[in-house]
Amino acid sequence: MTTAMIETTRQIQYREALREAMSEEMRADKRVFLLGEEVAEYNGAYKISQGMLDEFGPKRIIDSPISENGFAGLGIAAAMHGLRPIIEFMSWSFSLVAADQILNNAPKMLYMSGGQWGCPIVFRGNDGAGGQLASTHSWCVEGLFANVPGMHMAIPSCPYDAKGLLKTAIRCNDPVFFLESERMLGDKGPVPEEEYTIPFGEAILRAEGDDCTLVSFGRPVNFCIEAMVELAKEEISCDVLDMRTIRPLDIDSIVRSVKKTGRLVVVDQSWPFASPATEVITQVCERAFDYLDHQPVRVNSDDVPTPYAKELEQAYLPHKGKIIEAVKSTLGLV
Repeated sequence: MTTAMIETTRQIQYREALREAMSEEMRADKRVFLLGEEVAEYNGAYKISQGMLDEFGPKRIIDSPISENGFAGLGIAAAMHGLRPIIEFMSWSFSLVAADQILNNAPKMLYMSGGQWGCPIVFRGNDGAGGQLASTHSWCVEGLFANVPGMHMAIPSCPYDAKGLLKTAIRCNDPVFFLESERMLGDKGPVPEEEYTIPFGEAILRAEGDDCTLVSFGRPVNFCIEAMVELAKEEISCDVLDMRTIRPLDIDSIVRSVKKTGRLVVVDQSWPFASPATEVITQVCERAFDYLDHQPVRVNSDDVPTPYAKELEQAYLPHKGKIIEAVKSTLGLV
């Protein structure tokens, strides 16, 4: 677990941090290329790859047909033959049609070939509710995909982590599922111009407290910080742990915090059944049960398809109010 401060005054958007990570790695390694729908001529559906076609050309910034199964498979074959593809899904919702490729092939290739064929590939794109995209375009795939061994899963919560984790992902010799958030692409934050990477499996402590441990990853980390600020007004202090990756999971940092606070709330935008939040709580109960002063609590998206209506979508997702109520419940205050 790290608590290092970011020493920089430069503020850039989340999408710009992603672009910098890809561009820097492409300049450093000619094996790296980007493939996906509208990544080239249109500069990216969300303008993440803006300007990259001009710099790297059409052999390395490649527009694909609307066929996730096809271009995911192409990327896997390229990775097996020595290249380092970045495959962009416009939405992780669309990755479901490529499930055989990304779940049944890429993570198992090294094992099935007895170590002969690696698969250094990054699958990245928008995960979760993007804002009134309704049920079929709002998938949080971490609960579904994290079950599969043989890959890493990174979920950054800010521009600094987006750049540092993506650079690590591109250099990784195993498949990486990199989950971004459309709702965060315009968020600005400090990102150094100097070279840096963020190791997988190392959580960061965003805030320190003694009353409850808040564990989250991705966009909901920001909701936890909002809740922490409100709770502090009532003299309730919380550790806020940003996991950064859930494969690997830094369970040691969670257990260390729970041993201090005695209480645990896990905030996860997946549905509750068999979610990463469920796995975190299971592992804490296995390793630190005697340190718990209250049963662990999950704050997930509601167990229904994602609503389209704006107000219903907001109520469905984890938010500050749900987190505050959960923390107070562990303290016997509600």
